[in-house]
Amino acid sequence: MAYLTEAQRNALKAELEQLSFNQAHGRLKRMDRHGRLAFYRNAQRTGKWLTRWVLTSLGTVVTLVEANRLRDKPDKPNRVRNEYTLVEVIVEPTPDNRL
Repeated sequence: MAYLTEAQRNALKAELEQLSFNQAHGRLKRMDRHGRLAFYRNAQRTGKWLTRWVLTSLGTVVTLVEANRLRDKPDKPNRVRNEYTLVEVIVEPTPDNRL
């Protein structure tokens, strides 16, 4: 399979920004048969959770950035429930992708 060009990466970014996190996660899982999940909800920034997919056959790295907030009314009174919202999508080429 050919590597994604810059225009194709921009189109992929625009498409993923319209989806929820779960939909974007599923879309990336099905895009590349040889792709791998580098990390899932890794807290590398304060208040931001990062999930990174490396799509090796497409020569692309996709990072989904989520923000977290506590749910106003949890199901049970002593339970803390989080709400993650997708705030940013970063699509970058791999070092060997020169397109």
